[in-house]
Amino acid sequence: MSTTEPVWFKSSYSGSSGDNCVEVAAHHATVLVRDSKCTQKRPLSVSPGAWAAFTTLAADSAV
Repeated sequence: MSTTEPVWFKSSYSGSSGDNCVEVAAHHATVLVRDSKCTQKRPLSVSPGAWAAFTTLAADSAV
């Protein structure tokens, strides 16, 4: 098992304050999602397909 830590990213829409953000990281064969204010909690783990479907729906809803 790899001990490589995931690399977390915030959306460019989060602004400079960094408050109330969702962070994501691609890690092995999964996408990890966490609250930027609670980084010590266990992240949500979803499949890449589920993450792609979510982000597509979110983008379509924002228009």
